[in-house]
Amino acid sequence: MSGISYRTQKIIVIIGFLFLPLILLCLFTYYPAVRLLYLSFTSWDGYSSAAKWIGFDNFKEVFTNPNLFGVFLNQIPYVIVGIFQNIIAIVFAVILNSKLRGRNFFRVLLFLPFIMNAVAVAFMFQYVFDTTNGSLNLLLHFVGLDALRTSWLGNQSIVNFSLASIGFWRFMGYNMVIYIGALQSIPGDMYEAAKIDGANRIQTLWWLTLPNLTKIIQLNMFLTLTGALAVFDLPFVLTKGGPAGASESFLLKTIETAFQFNNFGLASAMSIVLLIITFVILLIQNLALNRKGEQ
Repeated sequence: MSGISYRTQKIIVIIGFLFLPLILLCLFTYYPAVRLLYLSFTSWDGYSSAAKWIGFDNFKEVFTNPNLFGVFLNQIPYVIVGIFQNIIAIVFAVILNSKLRGRNFFRVLLFLPFIMNAVAVAFMFQYVFDTTNGSLNLLLHFVGLDALRTSWLGNQSIVNFSLASIGFWRFMGYNMVIYIGALQSIPGDMYEAAKIDGANRIQTLWWLTLPNLTKIIQLNMFLTLTGALAVFDLPFVLTKGGPAGASESFLLKTIETAFQFNNFGLASAMSIVLLIITFVILLIQNLALNRKGEQ
């Protein structure tokens, strides 16, 4: 390469290093995405050599069939619990970011559930919510609250809240650690200035801490909402979508449509709809928080 200029050699080296990663990216990311979009306009059954083009019929089916689009209602409890989870995570982050004795121990203790396997967590809470010998019902009996004992995973009105509470227990520590990292990036001089101006802890939290956490709150809320829309492991392991489909998630319904009913075209359309809804939520959240930040 002695006759090639340094600039040309540099370009060749860059192309050489990027060629394989770009090929893999296109092969395993972009091509499946384009293929998924194409299949959403067909009635492919998963094994036929040809896929019949049916236009927007799959999307019409998703939005007009209450058994499909109505499944999103089952995920509202996950959103509610997720919002409450972020509030509690901020509270614990503020507490454990202070000069508290043993704070590192409590940080590890609260973060520990996040590193546990999701399926293991689901089976563990199966014993917690068991109707007969579950630890939750036994605890209620021990404290004299037998009237509150119920089938936590068999009651259609509370099953999704029961499942969402598992997510609260598992992910609260993760969100807390993120908030702690954000809190530690706030200059200490700002707190000293607020203290000199006579601000109490509540005023400091409301007017100083929370405004500086806006971007992190925005990130965590997006992850929380998308996680609520794409929940799969807990209802799949613990309830299989029951009782009577009350805990079926949209992702679980999508997988069931594809692999149980062999309607990959409709399942692809459901995946596209989920992607669009996630994008819309992100857009609305960004507009709302950015407008609040400009005020």
